[in-house]
Amino acid sequence: MRVAILDEELPFPLTSGKRIRTFNLLARLADRHRVTVLCHKNPDRDEAAAADAAFRGIGVETVVVERTVPPKSGPGFYARLAGNLLSPLPYSVATHASPALAAAVRDLAAARRVDVWHCEWTPYAQVLRDALGDDRLAAARWVVMAHNVESLIWRRYTEAEQNPVKRWYVRRQWHKFERFERWATAAATAAVAVSPDDARLMRERFGVAAPAVVENGVDTAYFRPQRDVDRDPARVLFLGSLDWRPNLDAVNLLLNDIFPRVRAAVPHATLALVGRHPPEWLRTRAAATPGVELSADVPDVRPFLATCGMLAVPLRIGGGSRLKILEALATATPVVSTRVGAEGLELVPGRDLVATDGPEGMADAIVGAIRRPDELQETAERGREEVLAKYDWGPLADRLDGVWRAAVGHGPVTTRQRRGGAAVRRG
Repeated sequence: MRVAILDEELPFPLTSGKRIRTFNLLARLADRHRVTVLCHKNPDRDEAAAADAAFRGIGVETVVVERTVPPKSGPGFYARLAGNLLSPLPYSVATHASPALAAAVRDLAAARRVDVWHCEWTPYAQVLRDALGDDRLAAARWVVMAHNVESLIWRRYTEAEQNPVKRWYVRRQWHKFERFERWATAAATAAVAVSPDDARLMRERFGVAAPAVVENGVDTAYFRPQRDVDRDPARVLFLGSLDWRPNLDAVNLLLNDIFPRVRAAVPHATLALVGRHPPEWLRTRAAATPGVELSADVPDVRPFLATCGMLAVPLRIGGGSRLKILEALATATPVVSTRVGAEGLELVPGRDLVATDGPEGMADAIVGAIRRPDELQETAERGREEVLAKYDWGPLADRLDGVWRAAVGHGPVTTRQRRGGAAVRRG
């Protein structure tokens, strides 16, 4: 089949959960189908060159337009936020739906047959709509991949925001995303969730009759335990993209509340923050905080997983499922998480990892884990067994292959076909 993928940028190097997921699935499907990725240019020139080489290496054709997604900082960012008040689209959708990428989609559609269009993030459904128009889109076979139910994240932003003006703005974004996701997931030939929890939300909130589920995974050959390296039970690791708001919210919780309480009980405890694109304020804050180290844009996270006592995931805002938990458990690294941080994963709190109801209990859980490292390691070993059994990328790629084939009529009847072949349009 000919499959066209619409995405923000070429997902390489593998420095975020979304990039890891997209690249690993496409690397396993490119030898079965003719895959073309259409996207915006990676902002970093060296990164863009490395990404292009990586995709050529796995046999994926790329069409990269000369436009980068606007940054989420600086005066222009706040001007765009203000301008979005007049748009019916959420900010993330409006800033990613570029005329340049829509033109590239139209050019590809005119040049060759495309069996299935695949929007690798929900906002890119708008790009496809802008490119093809409602009539052609209704006749096309297309898939939308929901890495998160975005409206759930925005609802949690609203609940966590203390500033009344910001809360008012965030609430508007939440309602815009709810309307947009209701249209995108119901209009697509197939909607794909990354967890059974997100699939349930799609059914209940958006009326999607049968969303597919393709979970996040892990390269279990790459992420393996390093048994010859000693762990420091008092070394706490936070791992994740440091330009993503839910992660920054979690880091603030760590620095402001959780880690000071841990240090009060265990003075030699240390905190390692590891991730891509940390803002300058976080670099300054980490450098000035005793016991805290920041490692930015590292090429390999495995040494950090091998030496820490545990991975801490104090998320209170989020959706989808966390690849960092899967990577940690694949290496037999213990995990201490909020239930929001671990949601979407078929792991049992108390058996496979330590889970607290919210960030409030994280400090006590981390202190208890430091003081009982052998018991904590036993949970990690059980968690590793679950990850090996359920979350390897190979079977997950097979599942996405099945979604594509079903969308073009080579498999089970799709959701939209059950509705008589007409795309549902709402909002």
